[in-house]
Parts: sequence; C-alpha cells; structure tokens
Amino acid sequence: MSQTTELTDKAADSEAAATPRPRKVPRIVVLGGGSVGLYSAKRLRQRLGRREAAIVVIDPRPYMTYAPFLPEVAAGSISDRDVVAPHNRALKNIDTLMGKVTEIRHGDKTVVVTPEIGDSYEITYDHLIVGLGSVSRVLPIPGLAENAIGFKNVEEAVAVRNHVLDRIIVAASTWDKSLRERLLTFTFVGGGFAGCEAIAEIEDMAKSAVKQYPTIEPKDLRFVMIEGSNRILPELTEEMAQYALEEMQNRGIEFHLSAFLSSCEDGHVVTSTGVEFDTDTIVWTAGVKANPVIGESDLPSDKMGRVTTNTKLQVIDADGNVVPDAYAAGDCAAVPDVHGGINGFCVPNAQHAVRQAKLLGDNLAAVLRSGELKEYSHKNLGTVASLGLHKGVAILFGRIKLRGFFAWCAHRGYHLYAMPTISRRLRITTGWLSVYLMRRELVPLGPLHDPRAEFRNAAIPPKPKAEQAKSLPDEAKAS
Repeated sequence: MSQTTELTDKAADSEAAATPRPRKVPRIVVLGGGSVGLYSAKRLRQRLGRREAAIVVIDPRPYMTYAPFLPEVAAGSISDRDVVAPHNRALKNIDTLMGKVTEIRHGDKTVVVTPEIGDSYEITYDHLIVGLGSVSRVLPIPGLAENAIGFKNVEEAVAVRNHVLDRIIVAASTWDKSLRERLLTFTFVGGGFAGCEAIAEIEDMAKSAVKQYPTIEPKDLRFVMIEGSNRILPELTEEMAQYALEEMQNRGIEFHLSAFLSSCEDGHVVTSTGVEFDTDTIVWTAGVKANPVIGESDLPSDKMGRVTTNTKLQVIDADGNVVPDAYAAGDCAAVPDVHGGINGFCVPNAQHAVRQAKLLGDNLAAVLRSGELKEYSHKNLGTVASLGLHKGVAILFGRIKLRGFFAWCAHRGYHLYAMPTISRRLRITTGWLSVYLMRRELVPLGPLHDPRAEFRNAAIPPKPKAEQAKSLPDEAKAS
C-alpha cells in the first residue's frame, strides 16, 4: 500500500467519525385502543414530535368504545356509531395495527400480534404502555356460555337491543301462553352500574315498544335482576342505591338480591335461593376481569391479574422496584389511589382511565426528555347513573345528591363532555334531539348478526318433484 493511499483512508475514517449518525427514534407500543390507549397515545403525540418517538397502537377493533353510553345504545337513544371514536381519525400521526395481542415478552421487549386474517407476527419496542382493559368474567355456570350475552362492547349492546325488540314482535304473534311468558321475560345478572343502567334503559324502551302491539300490554313484560350481594350499585351510598332500587321496583322490575345464578340451561333459570323461571334473554353484567394475556406474560401482576404499578403509572414488581420501560393504567392496572379508592386502588371506571392515560403520556414524554415524573392523584368528581329516560341518580363532589330528571341531565352532560372528539359530541346531541322530536326507532334488525343466513337458505337446491310427492300425506296424493 502506498503512503498516499494510506493517508486517504485515514482521512476518510476521520471524516466518517466526525459525521453524526442518525439517532434511533424510540418506538412506543401501546397495547389496547380503548380509553387508556387512545388518550395516552394522543397525549404523547402532543408532547413529542415524529423525530422524538414512533407511536404504535394495537387493538382488535379499529375504534375506541365509550362504554358509559352502551345502555343508551341498547335502548335506541343513541346510535351505535356515535359512541365509538375511529382510530384513524382520533389518532393523527400515530400508527395503528388491528390485531389481538396474544403474548407479551417484556424481557425481550416483544409483543406477539394475531390479526383477524393471516399469521401472527412480532413487534419490538423500546417503551411499552399496557392499556388492555378488561373482559367479561364468565363463571362456570351450566348453560351460561350457551345462552347469555355480555354487555362490554357496542356490538353486544346492539345485539341485546335487537334481541329484545325481536322477542316482543314474536310474542305478539303467538297465542301460546307459556311461550309468550318466556319470550317476554328478560333477565339481567349483576346489579352494578352496567347492569342497573342496562335493565332500566331497556325496560323503558320495551314499554315504549309494546305500545305498537295491541296484543301485548306493559304488564306482560317481566324484567328480572339477579344480584349476589344484598344491595345494588355499590359505588353509591346506601341511601342513593336504595332510592334507585325503589324507583325501579315501582316500575315493576323484579329484584332477587343475595342470590346467585346457579343454572340457565336451555333458558331455564335457577337461582341459589330456589327461584326458577324460563326466559329467552339473559344479559350477563356480573363483573369483569383484567385481560388474561397479562397473567400469561412476564409482567408482574396481582392476584386479580392486574399489572401492578406505582402512583407514577410505572410497572413495579412485588418488592416495589420499577420495571424499566413499562407503564400501565386503566381497568387492567392496579393503580394506587392516594384518596382511598377500593382497598387502596383506583376504581376501574372511565373517569380514572382517561385521567391516568393523560398523565401516563406526560410522564413517558418526561422520561424521554429527562424530566420529572408526576404522581397520579384524582379525587372522584362524583357518580352518575341513568335509570331510563328522564330518570337517574347522582352524587356530585361527594355532597350534592340529585335524583330523577336533574340526575339524568347530570349523567348525560358529564358523559357528553367526556366523549372524545367534537364530531361525536355533535352527533350524540343531534341524536338526542331527534329522539325527543320524533321518538326513537324501535325496529329490530336481527338479521344484521347473520346477514348471510337468507342467502344460504336461498342457495339450498329445491327437492325434486318426485321426492316432494313422496313426502306428502296420502290424502294430498289422492286429491
């Protein structure tokens, strides 16, 4: 090698060393596109530019569902599309992947995603946000999985609405008394907020619907609530919960407290207290549990399957040590509540989830910018519940108690304000106005749940005429 060539190579090496290499953009993977996923991702994008972080949100659905409005969707007061926020519109400049998270390996900083169609694949990350929420807690009760329907998402709310209206129409077309009673018996299991709001709203809708059928009277409807504890609405004070109970009982809703569902095979309901009846409708609202993929991961979790965190929403292990680069919030996280909460942890509701998500976004942005993290502290603003059209119960700021119409207004006002995106708020308001002026549409669209059924039946080839003749009775052949 000549001296000139050697000097040229050294100069090139020196120049390469002096040229700054492009800095790797950290990837933040957000598991779940519900309240926690949507709000934390939006907050991160507000705080961090594209060159500071790449954000990926993974969820089986392409939208976030605002769960507090599901009872009104089931009652036809709000359109199903108006209570969902599409990710492609709400998450600007954020990548979204539609698929189910089936495995979390935080030790490798990898998650496995299983799409609806196609093979599973892996996604690596630098920072992880767990906002997988909760799923229905289904117990091993005979007949439950085969006959009941949950009330966790908008699809289930619409299915319950269509089913209830369909049972009313079928009942109006039959003269079989026992069949009619079965068709018009609607059973709800679980007396928390979801169950009480659902049964109250749907009972209100059903009474409006039967006015269209002269063969059915409102007194023919039977709504039954089964609750394991000795009271309903544990989130409210006993005084307000008792008011809600009496208000619904005065409307004819039947309550079985301190009773558990023992069996519901073939629609025959049996409770632990010996009550038995037949029904064609069983809605399960008896609790939720953290997404089970968390318990199968290497992330630390408590006995309820929730990711354990500190007040800064960082994931921590059993000794309180911070797990690097992992954060969690919402229903799937055990977040300490400095104001008490339930057993020292935040109540799993939308009020906490949204606020935790925003703080989580702020804290993770602070980590990437070497800033200070803040602790989550939120005092409950109040509790509101709808008990049907123009009826409700509410406790605001811990001391203001509302009942009836004003509580119902507080319920709608609070949740309308909390609904993401202005367009959705306008759509919901317009929908409420149209229902007030023109009444809600009470037509079941049951075939929506199996749109190909009629096409499949039409595709069945007709029987040959000779075979049809064989199947006819002898009298018909003779004629």
